[in-house]
Amino acid sequence: MLKNIKILSLLLIAGMLISGCISTPQVETDKNSQLTQGNIQLFLQSGQTTKAQVLENVGAPNVITRDSEGKEIWTYQRSAQISGSSSKNNFWTILLASQSGGSSGFRSSSRMMTLIIKFDENDIVSDFSSRTSNF
Repeated sequence: MLKNIKILSLLLIAGMLISGCISTPQVETDKNSQLTQGNIQLFLQSGQTTKAQVLENVGAPNVITRDSEGKEIWTYQRSAQISGSSSKNNFWTILLASQSGGSSGFRSSSRMMTLIIKFDENDIVSDFSSRTSNF
């Protein structure tokens, strides 16, 4: 019985160690997650990109308005919370003396992306601007 408990304990510890080393890939399924400065520069071109292409690349806008000339304006606003942690642990033992030292840190920041796209009367991008804020 004691032997089975020891084996089970070792398997449990080994399983926890192995699972700590496995990383799970994140799958992005939302078109709006592709709203980055790089992607905007790649696909948006004034005088060429259509409304349908914008929808295909970044999805539906947050707000649709019209300017004083009646031209349609789409506004996208996306935010992301970025967080991470790090830890460092040291442990050593000599006979009866032991010392353990450790440090850990957690940092968090937010990023806000705003994209404004103006369309002409033919539903072609006439102008666009974007801004990213980190705080």
